[in-house]
Amino acid sequence: MNNQWLIFFRGVVHVKITGTGAERFLNQLIRSRIPLWQVKRQEMGTITFALSLHHVQDLRKYARDFEGKVFFLKGEGLPFLMKRMIKSSGFILGMVAFLVLVLLLSNVVWRIDINGASPEMEHKIRKELDQMGVQKGKFIFSLDDPETVQKKLFHEVDGLTWVGVEMRGSTYHFRVVEKTTPEEKQTDGSQHLVAKKDAVIVQIFVEKGQAVIKRNQFVRKGQLLVSGYIGDEKKSKKVSAAGKVYGETWYKTVVELPLTTRFNTLTGENVRKHYIKVDRMKLQVWGFKDPTFANTQLENKEHPISFLGMKLPIHYVEKSYYESERIQRVYTEEQGKVQALQAAREDLQEQLSEKAKITGEKVLHNQIKNGKVKLIVHFQVLENIAVGQSITQGDIENARRKKHNEPST
Repeated sequence: MNNQWLIFFRGVVHVKITGTGAERFLNQLIRSRIPLWQVKRQEMGTITFALSLHHVQDLRKYARDFEGKVFFLKGEGLPFLMKRMIKSSGFILGMVAFLVLVLLLSNVVWRIDINGASPEMEHKIRKELDQMGVQKGKFIFSLDDPETVQKKLFHEVDGLTWVGVEMRGSTYHFRVVEKTTPEEKQTDGSQHLVAKKDAVIVQIFVEKGQAVIKRNQFVRKGQLLVSGYIGDEKKSKKVSAAGKVYGETWYKTVVELPLTTRFNTLTGENVRKHYIKVDRMKLQVWGFKDPTFANTQLENKEHPISFLGMKLPIHYVEKSYYESERIQRVYTEEQGKVQALQAAREDLQEQLSEKAKITGEKVLHNQIKNGKVKLIVHFQVLENIAVGQSITQGDIENARRKKHNEPST
């Protein structure tokens, strides 16, 4: 037969006939226009040949008058191949299920290693990773890529100088460098407490040392607040002064805010498309709906797929189309002043310590010009102004002279 592919799809049956009338039976099939090929005489009265599967019924019809015997040796082609596959379908399905299971387990996060971090910092990092969804048992291709995880950790976790993120197989490896604050060098551990800025004293809490200022007293930056010497002039002892001195300090902030602003915002509507990428070819497997948004923001995530720790040339790609809209926000002059004042508060609060409190505010300058509101605000803040200062030679003598109003040399 010339068309071997057609024969394969239809199926081929190999037949053996034996008996005294084998040649006559073969000639009868040929006269009936049944295609035969691979015809071979094996021995006297025995002939083998091949015919198409759909002519088997014709062969059976003529075989009823044949005095010899007809044997079907084997079948070839697609119909017989499908039959064998159906018979062994349980084994094939088991193999496919096993390979799929191994493939999925190879793309699950099994371990998260953090090196170079203190126990406290490691706890912070793991807590932040939990909030980001980077946990054991999660599929790797459902998480952010290592570069995105690195950026989020660096911005969300305080105290990091550098963090490296690497994905090896099914394990996340984090290398951490923490910020180090140099300690003040002191000769013997003794110190005074001095003012770090100008202030009016509001509250004094002394744990060690002797306070040399009073409430409602105005102090300058660098002025002694709590002495590290205790005792009298005849007998004194150096200690490490400790405590907190809360004073009222002052800040001036300048802020400008446009009354009209335009910005893009997401509406919450989105369309996701999922692809399997092999080399440069992408095959879409889910999310066949096209976005119909007037304005969209596209987010493209691509994750490599591993098998038993080996990276395959296959990637899972997720494209997310988010609907966005252009919004124009217009403040009245009064609303602009309120928003500008709030922005000034937030800007100042970022500069202050956690325990510092804004106790008062006064707008010194208020101007609307060129579509912008400009405020100059004076803030009153209650904060701890005491900082340590090492005790140096001559401090006792200076303290004695100040007490007796004697000029220092």
